Order: sequence, then structure tokens, then C-alpha cells
Amino acid sequence: MNRLQSELHRLYLLPSPEDGGRLMDEAGQMRAMVMELTGPADWEALSRVWRGVQLDLQWPAPAIAVSGTDGLQLWFSLQQPVSAARAAAFLAHLQSRYLADIAPPSRLRWSPSGQSFGTALVPAEQASTGNWSAFVAPDLAPVFADTPWLDIPPGIEGQADLLARLESIKPAAFDALLQGLQPVASPVPLAKAAGADLDPRRFLQQVLNDETVTLALRIEAAKALLSQQN
Repeated sequence: MNRLQSELHRLYLLPSPEDGGRLMDEAGQMRAMVMELTGPADWEALSRVWRGVQLDLQWPAPAIAVSGTDGLQLWFSLQQPVSAARAAAFLAHLQSRYLADIAPPSRLRWSPSGQSFGTALVPAEQASTGNWSAFVAPDLAPVFADTPWLDIPPGIEGQADLLARLESIKPAAFDALLQGLQPVASPVPLAKAAGADLDPRRFLQQVLNDETVTLALRIEAAKALLSQQN
């Protein structure tokens, strides 16, 4: 295992006997949460999340990555795995808190979304273009707004150096911050942003039924479901 693989396991991967590590296990648990902004990959907007979680919430800085196709990403690392529903609900609240003005909402994507993890591990070559996803330094992120990819494979040591500076969010901090977030002003973005592959009502029902999700988020999900029935 090289240094980059060791850092990916330290921050994001769950153990797997078959392939050495995976982003989500069979029970729908994961340690990585990814937020992505596309079309354009506007770092000025996405940096509101990157700075906000550090200044407002006292979280460790998430990793910054170019998707290799059309987006900039933030990779959050959790020390202990959480359910997909809990992670997706929290990312929805980050969107509401820092990126509620993004239009159209489809520019913003995240993983996990519902019960799936739709983002590939970074770095990776993109089969459709031959370009590469890669982790990038904060001061270089604005450079990739129009071209969020690398033309050549990123260096293993350089990628490992970027990840070695990062820390994982501790369980107590994640729970406390999740409970302390202000309720979403409008429940509609939560349903829409959950992902095109998941029916909004089904997503909200999953959040409502998941006892690991904080009560405040389950109440918001219940309100959203009630509003759709009226």
C-alpha cells in the first residue's frame, strides 16, 4: 500500500476483504460525504461551504477535488461511519445554509444521495474523456473553474501530501453540530437536491423513519411530506 492509499483509507474508506476498501458498505454506512458544484465549477460559491464549516462549525477543513469532468468537490471525512440517510440529510442542510442561492439547483450534487453513493474515489481517470479527477490545494481551486480536471495523472506523493494535512470529524462533534444546525427555511431544496435517481417523497420518508437521524431533521422531513399532501 502506497502513501496515497494509506491516506484514503485513513480518511474515507471502510475495510473490505474483497478490494481492500470501499466508500459504502452493505449496510449503507460510510465515512465520506461529498458535495459537488457544477456548470460552472464556481469556487467562489463552493468556498462558502469550505470556509463556513471551519469558521462557523469548527469542523476540520474538507479536501478539495476536481471531479475530472465538470465539477469541484468537497470531501468530508468522518472518524466513525454513519448511515446514508443521516449523511445525506446533513449535506442538504449545508446546502440550505451556504448555497441556497445556487441556480439552477441541479448544479449542486452530493453523495450519499438517498441510499446510494454516486461519486467515484479520487484520483481516477474518467473513461469518457481520459481526464483525471484529483485533490487540489485551496489556493489552486479557483484555477479549475472552467476546466475542473487534470490532463495527466496526478502525482501520488503530491496527492498524499494534500490528504496528510486533513483530519476526520469526531463522532461527538458531528452529532453536536448536526443537532445545532438551524432548520431548513424551506423543505423543497432538501427533496430536490437528494438526487435525480431518488423520488423526493421516498427520500423524505427514509429520513423520517431513520432513528439515527437527529430529531430536528426528521421533523423537517415530516413537514415536507405534509406539505406535499396539501
